[in-house]
Amino acid sequence: MVKHVILWTLKDELSAEEKESVKKGIKEGLEALKGKVPGIVEIKVNINGLASSNADLMLDSTFESEEALKGYATHPEHVAVADGKVRPYTKIRSCLDFEV
Repeated sequence: MVKHVILWTLKDELSAEEKESVKKGIKEGLEALKGKVPGIVEIKVNINGLASSNADLMLDSTFESEEALKGYATHPEHVAVADGKVRPYTKIRSCLDFEV
């Protein structure tokens, strides 16, 4: 299996209220991909970081294989969420993929 972990920092120009709305939208959009995108074992988005955090939200996902992760990256359902709910609002993205 493969873990796919992403940390995002939202754009500075978003108000606190906008950030909360964006985080909820990202969480709902990505977590809804389970069952739609082949190979997802688990997918969770944490939007409630502590004040000591320097990122706004985290994707913690597990895939059946590296091939499944590659398929997820280009799957139309995932691309729609990424293009509509994530990329327009984020300024920094850090990713770590690893085998478990």
